[in-house]
Amino acid sequence: MLRSLNRNTVLAFAGLLIGIVGLLVQWAANPAKFAAAQGFFGLAFPPGILFILVAGLLSLATARWWWHPVFSVFIAFWIVGVGGMSGQLTPNLVSSNTGTVAGNVVMSVGLILAFVAGIISMVGGRRTRRLVQG
Repeated sequence: MLRSLNRNTVLAFAGLLIGIVGLLVQWAANPAKFAAAQGFFGLAFPPGILFILVAGLLSLATARWWWHPVFSVFIAFWIVGVGGMSGQLTPNLVSSNTGTVAGNVVMSVGLILAFVAGIISMVGGRRTRRLVQG
């Protein structure tokens, strides 16, 4: 399956994985920060990991269509774009906890990569589809 994915789609998946790594760094640095998310197995777990994972699985499940990276693009925009605009991301980037800052930088870079690569993948897939049909 992964052999049939184009380079930009693979980069989008890599960006999602990097985003998850960033969240794991934040969780390791300050587990108490995720206490409000406690509910799964009684563990304070970053819910963003599940959202990113679901978006990646949806992108993989729809890989036969040119628009499949839309899920990666959406979750990246939601977490970084909307999180930044709503002021929820910025406090973490200027936190006194170095692990929180490092995790946020890693997460943001990964999700920005997923966003850009996903857009490029969709544009390329759409153009290829037009050429084949044309």
